[in-house]
Amino acid sequence: MDRKDRKTRKRTEGLPDSRVLRSLSLVMQFGINMLVPIAMTTILGYWLDQKLGTRFLVILFFFIGAIAGFQNIYRMAMKIGTGEDGASDERTPDDTKRRKDDRRK
Repeated sequence: MDRKDRKTRKRTEGLPDSRVLRSLSLVMQFGINMLVPIAMTTILGYWLDQKLGTRFLVILFFFIGAIAGFQNIYRMAMKIGTGEDGASDERTPDDTKRRKDDRRK
């Protein structure tokens, strides 16, 4: 083991694995993709209720935001499930090329 490997290993000791960080990032993205549309549409509904003197728009807009949030999460989950994001696959382009070449032999 050379000096560079030892320095890298010393720096990364005790840090979470990259898969853990990626999973944490996905969980946070799911939460944000759900909460932001709900919060924004609820605030808009509340503001419209204040301006128009009604009391039902906040509820209506809350449900519209919830539907939009679920739609965002569904799209993101489908993208992750089909592997379109590239983050779920840890292979490098060289590894992929090698595996295709191995199958041809």
